[in-house]
Amino acid sequence: MHWLLVGYMFLFIHRPFEFWPMLGDMHIERIYIGMVAVIWLLQPKRWLPNPQQFAYAAFAFAVLLCWTMSPYMDKGQQVVEDWFKIVVFYVLFTTVIHDKEKLRQVALGFVIVMGVYMAHSFKEYLAGRHTYRMGIARMIGVDTTQGDPNSFGASIVFALPFAALFWNTSKSKLIRTGVIAYLCLSTGCILLTGSRSSLLGLLLWGSILIWRSRCRWTGLGLALIGCPLLFVALPGELQTRFETIVNPEAGPENARVSGEGRLEGLTKGFELWMANPATGCGPGAWRPAANSKLESHNLYGQLMGEMGSIGIITFGSILACYWMNLRWMKQQRLANPALQDDFVFHLSRAVGMGVFLMLFEGNFGHNLFRHNWLWYGGFLIIARHCVEMQPVPVLRLYSARVTYRPAWA
Repeated sequence: MHWLLVGYMFLFIHRPFEFWPMLGDMHIERIYIGMVAVIWLLQPKRWLPNPQQFAYAAFAFAVLLCWTMSPYMDKGQQVVEDWFKIVVFYVLFTTVIHDKEKLRQVALGFVIVMGVYMAHSFKEYLAGRHTYRMGIARMIGVDTTQGDPNSFGASIVFALPFAALFWNTSKSKLIRTGVIAYLCLSTGCILLTGSRSSLLGLLLWGSILIWRSRCRWTGLGLALIGCPLLFVALPGELQTRFETIVNPEAGPENARVSGEGRLEGLTKGFELWMANPATGCGPGAWRPAANSKLESHNLYGQLMGEMGSIGIITFGSILACYWMNLRWMKQQRLANPALQDDFVFHLSRAVGMGVFLMLFEGNFGHNLFRHNWLWYGGFLIIARHCVEMQPVPVLRLYSARVTYRPAWA
């Protein structure tokens, strides 16, 4: 069953039916998820009790309520339908994957799917497939749903911690070589998208990674040498594009306006919240409600403007549950030195970093209804369950004998 879920990850991320129209006419994604649902019904299932499950249920209720209360229901219908398709996958995932090995295989499958997605997109870029925007040729994903340069770059950034996860938990030369190739491909794709926010996310993640490393000074030296070389190797228009991060006057006027638009998205979201304090203007209704040709390009403005107070509270509960689960995992790791290098603890750290990067990138992009919020939560819930179910050593002060009990006992 877990390999079928990885197959759905491939269909959801790569979306070959959007690249090859013949597959789109066949609606293979519907046939596939229908088949997976039938097999799921025949599988032994278990609901994992965790406060984060209730937080997701509350947010799902909030999405429906805000949508039904919106005067722009027809405009937001596609966004709501697509988000609930992600919820279906989340339910399938968390009810059938309950052991560490299958969890590891699904996480590895996610990284491999992202690698295939990037490799195909890079191949098409070399063949001349790109978009011309902001005065430069920019790499795009092979799909149309999230293939926009900024969305494509953000997807790559959010998956980076999972690649590092397998470097930290595997001694296999094949896997480590694959991780190096994956990181090089990720860096190249992000640079070629011309996405300034994705570059900032890459630099932030890389800086944290180096700082946490035992060889931080060596890593810092290599970064100081490698970054300028990469910058010089870029085409001149991309150099100018990234220079506008620190010097807005270096690029064309539209690049400066684009950067300011992120702040405008936040302020406009606040205005929409004040106009509709309870439920906002409705999911997916930003453009008609704000009378704008563009989306908010800001997570926090999108949350306030589209879902109002109920959205702020329920989404805040999801973040609070992320924090509680991550904190619990950290406490268990520190309390059990023998398990500190266990895969599930490294996975929880990767999830924590992924959530941090999504919050950071939220300053520049409207990622409220992205699949990562649910998928990463599913990874974390299952990881905690694996820790709760495995015996851990407990030393008694009055005896040299070692006894065992579950972490939750």
